[in-house]
Amino acid sequence: MTTRRRALLGICLAATLTTPALHAQGNWPTQAVRFVNNFPAGGPSDTLARSVANVLQGTLKQSFVVENKPGAAGNIGAAEVAKAAPDGYTVMFGIDSTFTINPHLYANQGFKVGDMKPVIIMASSGLLIGVHPSTGLKTLPQLVEQSKTKAFNFSSAGSGSPGHLAIELFNEATKHKLNHIPYRGNTPAVTAVLAGEVDGGTLATPGMLPHVKAGKIQALAVTSRQRSKLAPDLPTVGEVGLKDLEQEVLYLVMAPAATPDAVVQTMAKAIADALHVPEVQARMASLDLFYEGLSGADAAKRLDDLRNRYGALVKATGMKVE
Repeated sequence: MTTRRRALLGICLAATLTTPALHAQGNWPTQAVRFVNNFPAGGPSDTLARSVANVLQGTLKQSFVVENKPGAAGNIGAAEVAKAAPDGYTVMFGIDSTFTINPHLYANQGFKVGDMKPVIIMASSGLLIGVHPSTGLKTLPQLVEQSKTKAFNFSSAGSGSPGHLAIELFNEATKHKLNHIPYRGNTPAVTAVLAGEVDGGTLATPGMLPHVKAGKIQALAVTSRQRSKLAPDLPTVGEVGLKDLEQEVLYLVMAPAATPDAVVQTMAKAIADALHVPEVQARMASLDLFYEGLSGADAAKRLDDLRNRYGALVKATGMKVE
């Protein structure tokens, strides 16, 4: 056999071996998919995961199972996915704090940030700054002014949570002091505001809003770049001159870093399409979520920028996991 024929045979053999693999990647999924949500059942990220899974199960004709693996501010579930086979059949549905805040608070998360990569940043939401009516506060500038001489207690859903970060953002931006009072989850943190156990909180809007409408919590502002869909009359922090307090929670899907790009791209498109289904859009609206749809380098940059911003904040404030 001539050298040329051997080379041609080698090329044909390589094509034969690689074509099925590429075909399989492009036709993801061919088996059941696990969506690991790294927070407790019933929260916004879990609700979104189940809504997307329900749509994909119908459109892609495969089983999509949501499993909740909470603990350590999302680190436990994320670590499980980071160690999973990089084939697109075990991915994480969660929020950005696991990758943007936690790396600065935990000496060992059980994985490294580089062990995973974004599939898609699905949506974002702001938080609602609310206080107990007994404070007498009606606006965010009033809170800033009074915090010069009075130490207000603000609840959060736990150390390292978005609400905790919001308190530290306030303290750093104003050079005043809100005392952080951590609770185990958003619901007890809201209940603490409602009961007057704390003066206020910067928490997920859907949990606060029913009590705002009932007159039991006074809403001051939202931390997102745009006004809340659920409370359109409420100003953003930027609109009242406190843009440094802007903060959004990103809802994302992450995969093991070695997952083939073809699989990641196919998955990202399938999820983006699911997010445009009317019933999913309605569910997102009820959770006060804004569609983002960032993938690839754009998603990675958004997370890198936030990680750098929050790293500087943690260093400046001495923010710790309690």
